[in-house]
Parts: sequence; C-alpha cells; structure tokens
Amino acid sequence: MTGTLFITGATAGFGQATARLFCQNGWKVVGTGRRRERLDAMKAELGDNFHGASFDVTDEDAMNAAIDALPQGFRDITLLVNNAGLALGTAPAPQTKLSDWKTMVDTNITAVLSLTDRLLPELIERRGMIINLCSIASTWPYPGGNVYGGTKAFLRQFSLGLRSDLHGKGVRVTSIEPGMCESEFTLVRTGGDQQAYDALYKGAHAIQPEDIANTIHWVATQPRHLNFNSIEMMPVSQSWGGWQVARDSS
Repeated sequence: MTGTLFITGATAGFGQATARLFCQNGWKVVGTGRRRERLDAMKAELGDNFHGASFDVTDEDAMNAAIDALPQGFRDITLLVNNAGLALGTAPAPQTKLSDWKTMVDTNITAVLSLTDRLLPELIERRGMIINLCSIASTWPYPGGNVYGGTKAFLRQFSLGLRSDLHGKGVRVTSIEPGMCESEFTLVRTGGDQQAYDALYKGAHAIQPEDIANTIHWVATQPRHLNFNSIEMMPVSQSWGGWQVARDSS
C-alpha cells in the first residue's frame, strides 16, 4: 500500500525519519519545514519520491502558496501527518512568558487547523488518512507542561472529533501520543541547552525518531477497514509518578 504523504516538520526528528521511511517504501512524500537547506539535502538523499516545501506552518498564506505550487506528481495527497509542533520552556505557569504560550497555540493548534481544513476535501475525495502527532501530555499532566499539554489535549480531542464528523466517508484518523522521545524537540524547549538535553536522556533509552516513523508507517499501511483511534506509547523506562501533595507546615 502506497500513496502520497504530506508531512509537516520534515527537517528533523520524527518528521525527517518518517519522510525517509515512506520514501524508501515507495511513497511520494511532500515534506515541509522552515529550513530550506535541510529539505534540499533530503531531496538529494531521497530522490524523485521527495518534494520539499519550505514555509513556516504558522504562515497560512505561505502554506497555501506551497500547496498550490505542488508538482503534478505530488498533488494526489492520501495521507496527512500533522507532525510539526513545539514546546517552549519548562517553568510553572506563574514564571512563563505569554508570548511562549501564544507561539505554542499558533504552532500546535492553529497551524494544524489551517492545514487540515485546506487538505480535508481531497482527503475525503480519496478516502485518505490523517495522523496527528500528540503526546502523553494530552492525557497526563506534569509540572511545567501547562500550555503545551493543553495544546496536545486539544489535538487529541480534535482527532476524535474528526473521526466522528467523517463517519461514513472512509477517512481514517489517528492520534499518536508518545512519551519521552529523544529529538531536537528538547533543545528547542530548553533554548538550546545541550547540558539539560544530555541529562534528560542519559540512561533513559528514550523513544527514537525511527520508532515513531515505524509506528506511523505501520498505522498507515494497515487494511483500510481498520482505524486506530489513538496510540499511546512510552519507553519501558518511563512510567507514572505519585500524586503531589502540598502540606501545610504551620
């Protein structure tokens, strides 16, 4: 089973690994990202099955222009993977910046809505598929997760709502919700703090981008009568902690 994949955030991490795997398995892939030089390098590596479209997902006009300019061989999109997203900061809510909150909402929610709205008619026409990259933070809160967790909870619920609204149209929708993953995501979140990155992942055997790519590919290539509503996944090393209790010392 092959088709044409449109994936955001293809210049690193999950997106890059997914674009590479799908191309290697005979799919046409439209990979998007802000870093044109990385998209050019992927084109050189992956060849004619890959088309890079450079734009910021929060720029709706640029997104529409890139879709309008897709080459003929990449227009019949059958799978949308909303992968691009970010977290900014790890501080508790009283210590965060409102601008960071708004950036997370613009990237993780508004951009996903804009792209999904744009491609939904043709995905319905082709009885295609939508895979949204969420997070265990969509279900399980943690200190410092605040708005990031809220955006992923929105995306998880949006995925379920799409499934309901697309009833009878043959379009599959899946929310993939990973736990601790090793990628540039953490460097972005910590403002490029390599020491914090190394400390977080040391000895943890975290999920790797290739693990997510394999999961996306598996979901996308299952028989068309099957839909996986959500997949929550963690490394074996990660599990839940106890409840917090604030105690009065007076």
